[in-house]
Amino acid sequence: MSPLLQIKGVSKSFGGFAALSAVSLDVARGERFGLIGPNGSGKTTLINCVSGSARNEQGAIVFDGEDVTRLPAYQRTRRGIARSFQIPRPFRSMTVLENLVVPLEYVAHRGSLHTGEVEKEALEILEKIGLAGKAQASSSKLSQVELRKLELARAMAARPRLLISDEAMAGLSGSEVEEVLKILFELNETGITIIMIEHIMQAVMRFSQRVVCLDAGRIICEGTPASIVKDPQVRNAYLGA
Repeated sequence: MSPLLQIKGVSKSFGGFAALSAVSLDVARGERFGLIGPNGSGKTTLINCVSGSARNEQGAIVFDGEDVTRLPAYQRTRRGIARSFQIPRPFRSMTVLENLVVPLEYVAHRGSLHTGEVEKEALEILEKIGLAGKAQASSSKLSQVELRKLELARAMAARPRLLISDEAMAGLSGSEVEEVLKILFELNETGITIIMIEHIMQAVMRFSQRVVCLDAGRIICEGTPASIVKDPQVRNAYLGA
C-alpha cells in the first residue's frame, strides 16, 4: 500500500538561511509518527510546507497519491490534512461549541447542513475530546489543557485523515500530558494518521511507532523510538558533542 504522505526532496530557505535541505520521508497510513529535533532544526518549517502555510522552493508534497505542493492550505485541509498549533488561538468571543461550528460549517460541510445538525456533530467531537461539559463556556475561560484539547477538537472538525499535532503538550503537567496522549491514541485507533511534533521526549517515544530526528534542516536519524534514543547523532543534536 502506498504511503499516505510523501515528502520528496523538500528544501526551504529564508533569505540565505537553509531551513530545510532536500528532506525526504514517507508516512504510512494509520501510522503514529514522531518528528523531533532541537529548536531551529526545521520541524515547524517542514510541517508548514506539508500543511500549505509555507511554500517549499524545491521538492514535492504528495498526499494520498496527489501532488499538493502548489495547493493553498485550505484546499489541503479539505483533502484531509489538519494540524493543531502550539499556541492555541480560539475565537475568544465565542463559546467552545461555536469554535467548532465555524470549521464544521466552512470546511467540512461548506454550508450544506442546518445549524442544528452542525451543532450535533460539534458536540460529538467535544465528547470524544473530553470537553462536552464546557460546550457553552466561553473559550476565554478555559484552562491551558482545555485550550489544547479545543485546539485538537478544531483540527478534528476538518475531518482529517492526517492530523499534525504540533507541541500539543508543551507546558502541561504530567497528568495533563497523559490526558492529551490518551486522546491522540484514541484518534489514531479510529484510523487517523498522526504526526507528533513534541519536545517532551517521554511522550513522543511512548506514542510513536517510528521517529525521525531533524537537525539543521536535515534528517540525521530515523528508526524506532528505542533505536533513536541510543543514537549518538541524536544525543549530540540535543546535548552537544
